[in-house]
This record gives sequence, C-alpha cells and structure tokens, in this order.
Amino acid sequence: MSMSAALQPGAGPIRASEYLAASRDTLLWGRLPCATDRAVLEIDPGTEVTIDTISHEGVLEDQGRDPAAFFAAHGVERDFVLEDAIALAASDYARSASDGPHVITGPIAVRGAKPGDLLKMTVLETSPRVPYGVISNRHGKGALVGEMPQGAADVSVFAELQHTLEGTAFGTLPLVPGGERSVRFPLNPFLGIMGVAVAGDERPHSVPPGPHGGNIDINLLTVGSSLYLPVQVPGALAYVGDPHFAQGDGEVALTAMEASLRVTIRFELVDQTDARREFGDLAGPLAQTNEFLVPTGMDRDLDVAVQNCVRAALGLLEARYGMDRALAYAYLSAATDFNISQVVDIVKGVHARVRVSDFEGVGFHG
Repeated sequence: MSMSAALQPGAGPIRASEYLAASRDTLLWGRLPCATDRAVLEIDPGTEVTIDTISHEGVLEDQGRDPAAFFAAHGVERDFVLEDAIALAASDYARSASDGPHVITGPIAVRGAKPGDLLKMTVLETSPRVPYGVISNRHGKGALVGEMPQGAADVSVFAELQHTLEGTAFGTLPLVPGGERSVRFPLNPFLGIMGVAVAGDERPHSVPPGPHGGNIDINLLTVGSSLYLPVQVPGALAYVGDPHFAQGDGEVALTAMEASLRVTIRFELVDQTDARREFGDLAGPLAQTNEFLVPTGMDRDLDVAVQNCVRAALGLLEARYGMDRALAYAYLSAATDFNISQVVDIVKGVHARVRVSDFEGVGFHG
C-alpha cells in the first residue's frame, strides 16, 4: 500500500482556516439533518471548510463494529486505521436497524441562507486519508438481488491504493481471491453524499437521495465541480459524507470503492433571482463541472428517473438560454448523454451531461 501516513484527525495538511473533524459531536450516523438539528459550525457565504469524512465500511455492525480488527484481517497496520473511525465504532452512538449505514459530517449553517436560495458547494480538494478501500455486496441489495452474492455470506472486497512510478494513483483488485495477478483502475475521489437539511423535525434515512441531495452518488463531483441545492431551511444546514475513491456509473454491487477522504468545500449562496435566471426553478440537485451542466432525475422506478432528468434538462435549457422546448428536446436527443448515477439506493438516480461549450456566445436568457 502507498502512503507514508494516514490522515488522522487534525494531522497532516489542512487547506482551509476552518476545519471540521469527524467526531461524536460533529456527525450523524445513518440519518441526515433536518430543520431542528443544531449546526456544528456556522460560516459566512464564500467560506472554505476542510472536512474529515469517515467511510462506513469497516465500522458497521455486520463487519464487527471494530475497524481496527476488520482492517487488521486484511493486513492493515494499526497506524493506518483512522482513530475517529475507531472512536465512533466504540462509542455509545445508538443505531437502530432502520438507520442507514452512512457517516455524515455536519451540519454546517451558512449565514443568510433561506428557502428559495441555492446553496453552491464547490469541491476544492479531496485527499485520501488511508491507502485502501472496501467494495461491498450485501444480500437483498445491489443490482442483482437474489443472484449476487453467490454464497450465504455478504461480501466485502478489500481494494488497495497504489501509485505508478510517475505518481498517478490507482486502485487494485485481485483477479481471483488471494491471487497474484490484479486489475487496476483509475481513482476518482468524490463525495457520494452532499446535501442540505430537510424541513420539519424528522431526519431522513441516509440511503435514498432526493431534492435535498443526500446520497446522490454522482461521480462527476470531483475537484473543481460544484453542486447546487435548493435551500429548504434557514441556514441551509449542509453536510457531506459517503466518501469514495472510485465509482462506476450505476454502482451495481451496492457500494463502490468506499474510503475516507479529507475534503475542502467552498460554500456559496445564489439568491432566488440569480438562481432562476441561471438555472430556472430547480426541484432538486444540479451539478456543474468545467465541461458540463448536470441536471438530475430521481425515482424508485428507473424509467421515471430518466423522464424526470429529461424534464429537468428541458427546464434548464428553456430558462437559461431561452431555448424552445421542442428544439431543446431534439438537442438533448442528439447531443446529451444521460447516465445512470446509481441503481442501488432505493431511489434510483440519473444525470445528464449538457456540454457548456455548445452554448458559447448564447448568453443567459432574460
């Protein structure tokens, strides 16, 4: 495994002046924030925050709720197991069978955020905290329920982070259990969960995504990309979690290469007027990369999720560029890819990749 040291809480490079560790007092486990939750940090718009996240793989009850022992079984030395993960697993944090698996850092209140605004979360840095990850397939979950896993036990596959001589990082998996030959794949670190609190006093389950964002699992949200979310409560109460080193569209086995990250996020506000001019009336998350605008669609039925994504893309083109709906529909069919974000989170996700360069010189409508 490659890395000279794990990024333990408070240790190693911390980019932003604001730092949020993942401790018993600054996280939720299995649920997402709601309006009645207390912010663990309050910031002004435009502030950058470095945040530690903890992967749920290795801390869950079905893995022993003992990450030191779980990863030792895969040959990981104790110094490379995260102290905050060990502390969480050993804590008295009460969890029920109805809770999700994800560990959530936050919420963060953004001063002045109000319903009708958009919260813009821009990913500035993603640093692996450990040189390994886990890819799991559990019975009753994943794309092939009843077919995979093949045996009676759930399967958690250990994957290592390695580097080429040129310094490029990649993940590795053996071709057969215990085998010497391996497949390697590129790393693409991102947060599977980025979201805002929902209205009311009930914390949502951490697995299904929705208008609040949450577990959207869009692998385009790497460094330099932004996510826009409709604010639902005063202060927005933003949060992050579900860190990945790599994920293919679909995430078919249930999880991807789950592994803890230290991330730096810039939090900005877009007021209602500017939000409507730039994006129309957003009903849910919209991502933006240097190359694409990325509207989303979600539903338990994948067909309906696709339809919702197409409608979101049409609304975006109409509002942003003043494009006729019939012509926008034709453009999307000719020039835009619609990708499956994931099919394993109860509510399935689809995202479109609308090339920004196709509209150079057009300008915003209105």
